[in-house]
Amino acid sequence: MKLYAAVEALLKNEPNYVTDDGDLKKWVIISKAQNCDTELISLLLENPEIKTHFFIPIKDILVFNQALFIQFMEQKNYLNDSFTAYKNKIGLTIDGKFLNQRNEVALVWPYKDCILEGGQSREEDKREEIFFNEVLAQDEINQLLDPKVLTNVKTYTSNGEKVFEGFTRNEQGTITDNLVIKGNNLLALHSLKEEFAGKVKLIYIDPPYNTGKDGFGYNDNFNHSTWLTFMKNRLEVARNFLCDNGSIWISLDDKEMHYCKAICDEIFGKENFISTIIWNSKYTVSNDAKYISYQHENILFYAKNKSNFTIGLLERTEEQNGSYKNPDNDKKGVWKATPLHAKSGKEENNYTINFSNGITWSPPKGRYPRYSKQRLIDIFDEGGLYFNKNGGVDKKTYLSEVKQGVTSGSVWNYSEVGHSHSNNEELASILGKGIFENPKGTSLIKKILKIGNVRENEIVLDYHAGSATTAHAVLELNKEDGGNRQFILCEQMNYIETVTANRIQKVIERNNSGSFTYFELKKYNQTFIDKILEAKDSETLFGIWEEMKNKSFLNYNIAIQKQEEHIEDFKKLEFSAQQELLITLLDKNQLYVNLSSLEDKDFECTAEELKVTQDFYQLNK
Repeated sequence: MKLYAAVEALLKNEPNYVTDDGDLKKWVIISKAQNCDTELISLLLENPEIKTHFFIPIKDILVFNQALFIQFMEQKNYLNDSFTAYKNKIGLTIDGKFLNQRNEVALVWPYKDCILEGGQSREEDKREEIFFNEVLAQDEINQLLDPKVLTNVKTYTSNGEKVFEGFTRNEQGTITDNLVIKGNNLLALHSLKEEFAGKVKLIYIDPPYNTGKDGFGYNDNFNHSTWLTFMKNRLEVARNFLCDNGSIWISLDDKEMHYCKAICDEIFGKENFISTIIWNSKYTVSNDAKYISYQHENILFYAKNKSNFTIGLLERTEEQNGSYKNPDNDKKGVWKATPLHAKSGKEENNYTINFSNGITWSPPKGRYPRYSKQRLIDIFDEGGLYFNKNGGVDKKTYLSEVKQGVTSGSVWNYSEVGHSHSNNEELASILGKGIFENPKGTSLIKKILKIGNVRENEIVLDYHAGSATTAHAVLELNKEDGGNRQFILCEQMNYIETVTANRIQKVIERNNSGSFTYFELKKYNQTFIDKILEAKDSETLFGIWEEMKNKSFLNYNIAIQKQEEHIEDFKKLEFSAQQELLITLLDKNQLYVNLSSLEDKDFECTAEELKVTQDFYQLNK
């Protein structure tokens, strides 16, 4: 322990070896040791104890014991838990760098089939659900992001499920069907991007909030940096989907919102940030809150290119139009009185005017004319002034002349766009209670779609589909104005059929219009992950391991014989650690069947899978 403390204290003197959080960059230090970096070696020689331990004297020359130092950095106290030590024994390193030290791609798997509670933050709502996550290094990624083979395709209409007959395309050759895709959303996006790059008008996502109390318990603490990697991977590819006048909206709570904004500034550009919307999502105050009762959520709003983006206006309400009257039967229609004076101006611009009807007007003390004297005479001649019985004069502002819509504010009240309780009730009215907790509501999403200016035949993408509120909102908006907007949803959870697709189907049946096509990314190693997650005991896991040895694609860093040699160590791990370890052994490039393997007999793609995949990617053109 003393040697560990000495090494840590010494290395922390070098800023390049320390993270922003004050931890040692172990992978950087190991890399420098592997390359016999002179600065590192010189630093180590400064401490007599360290010099004695890691340098061998040979004929008055000190030789750096590179292997011993690297082994020490890999093992001693930096990685002292049983799970990490076991991973080290069976070879889960790349040049001495553990996977969670190389934040390149973050993958997440649910520990059990549970509900993604997108905005949940109250401690009393906490659930004991675990999400396995893994961060892959760049040199481990070759086919991971390749397009995937499609399977289990179905078409749903207001008359129910029917046989899939092919994708519908417009004159430009782009698919116009509403789509619901089951599979890891990062990999689904990469499978969709060639078809829909530059064609999506609006993206809305409600990702996991990483609150620690929101229904997302993660192994190895699905920590801040991993969450940001998870978000960054997906946002980078999502940007490619947006058309040049498109926008993206991201629901977040306070914990990660500011960090996510920094990522979005990098990906979308600071100059394309439009606003942070505050949604007053809760109508009650929790008196048992320790500090502040949390009553709002945030929505980050970016344009793809602000200079090309046109903001949508909201409909004028009856209340707003109610102030317009026509007491004098003006032929131009209803109007409301607005003052002729303003708060700001210059004293030298003040004047008095005598109208031909005998009325004299000048601005009140401390106020200034809103119009020049000549312009006011012109307005009078046009019949645009109202002289009330008390001698006052106002300008008539006609409803027909005002902007036919209302600019949105940045604070949205629950009375306008719903709250968490009403959103739960909305979903319960379709699927029943207790099916999915804390969904967003259609009133919120419809307002987003209107401000995002999504119009006829334009596409909306939601790759954290959850309970399908986005699709529901699109269908409702189409019903209201007769539009034909298109939605694309991605979801990896098994409830995609019982909740996501089921809700859309029920809305389509209720509206008696609309349709969507459902398909899945064809699993390969993901099948083994599903089995591992569904296992209830270690004995079942051992059987899965035997199957994995024969049928799965294992991580190329794994030596099967090493796993077998240390099987007793494996048995000593906690059950959840055994599950995680088996997941880690699998090659993530082969989670799903890659398009390049479509006709590879080893993957046993059916004729139907061949047909739908070729149709989607237009391989027979």
